Amino acid sequence: MVNIALNKPTWQSKQYYLWYDRFDSSNAVDGLKSDLSAWGGQCVMSERFQRTSTWWVNLTSIHSIHDIRIYYRTENDVWNASNVYTERFLGFYVFVSNTTERLNGQLCFHDTDYNKSTIPAVANITCPVHGQYVIYYNERLSNVTYPVGYSTDAHNELCEVEVFGICETGFYGSNCSLPCPENCRSCHIETGACTWCKP
Repeated sequence: MVNIALNKPTWQSKQYYLWYDRFDSSNAVDGLKSDLSAWGGQCVMSERFQRTSTWWVNLTSIHSIHDIRIYYRTENDVWNASNVYTERFLGFYVFVSNTTERLNGQLCFHDTDYNKSTIPAVANITCPVHGQYVIYYNERLSNVTYPVGYSTDAHNELCEVEVFGICETGFYGSNCSLPCPENCRSCHIETGACTWCKP
């Protein structure tokens, strides 16, 4: 499988130090993940004190997606309950959409089970769908009570987002050689079940 997000166009809400490319949204798809600290120049950072945070990558066309891997900011410290950045990652969402609007797409993952001791620094999400935009979203809304351990504010602190796809649209299977059913523009990349019909 190939990382189809590598060096693709990106965007984030409320970049920290907007004029400073050290925190640019493109850092999350530059292929670099050896320094997972804020000032290492390989991570995305959003402004502080935000209620919502959004980041997306535009795959530039509709792709068959198999799984998504997110490397979160660890500040190169041990990743456990005492690492302050675990609380910022908790509760995150991942959507795949054909537009930049997350609610127009499909929810691939919403963290409702992790806590500061169990959330992984690298989240592996299986999401066998088709789409053009992979959207990371998190929120800390003022009228919602969140579980103990969640940060007060929402953050984008992604150091790398990898999106793995295996088939061109219209095919499925382990070697992408099986055509989707007739009148089907795209299908589930493992089962072949139609997910998008032709007009």
